[in-house]
Amino acid sequence: MDRFIVTQDGSHSLYSSQYQQQYHSLQGALGEAVHIYINLGLRPILENASAPVHVFEMGFGTGLNAFLAWKLADELGKQIYYTSIEAFPVTSGEASLLNYETLTGQSGFMKLHDSPWSAQHAISDNFSLKKEDTRLEDFSSTEIFDVIFYDAFDPRAQPELWTAEIFSKIAAQTSQGGVLVTYSSKGIVKRALRSAGFTVERHRGPGWKTHVLKAIRN
Repeated sequence: MDRFIVTQDGSHSLYSSQYQQQYHSLQGALGEAVHIYINLGLRPILENASAPVHVFEMGFGTGLNAFLAWKLADELGKQIYYTSIEAFPVTSGEASLLNYETLTGQSGFMKLHDSPWSAQHAISDNFSLKKEDTRLEDFSSTEIFDVIFYDAFDPRAQPELWTAEIFSKIAAQTSQGGVLVTYSSKGIVKRALRSAGFTVERHRGPGWKTHVLKAIRN
């Protein structure tokens, strides 16, 4: 079982014994997710959207990013179709311990974990979720995505998920002008993204983290 963690901003995370890494920043799971995936990635696209926004997440994990995306969709009254893949799903028992409802003031977190796999499920009028229990290498879809949340374990733990080949696969399913956001700003990640056809921007990270990446599909 993954170990339960309380991060510095009081929000919860888990620790993967398989990869020997935590799912979120120890400085704050919630703060990291809001800073990178919502405010840097999703919000600018969703605020200006005149059509449903399609989001792809690499690594459903605790469900925090999806929960925050749902919250934003309802807040703005904009529609999101959210697809997430996870090769090692968190159990319902583990998910039920997480305190994201308390910290965000939004209810319904377990609806994300209890929704069926491999099926589109309407979580709210504005947010539709599809989860796939699969590896990225094996994932296939005809959908084109506007926003990519890239939240795999870091390149030391999962080097196979940070290659030019993997990012080229993602680029092929990303709309022109679509964005990919990730916490990792390592040189190998920037080079792989550029090789795959993204323009890479460095942005200030949350807390002590100097930089995070926003990549725009050319």
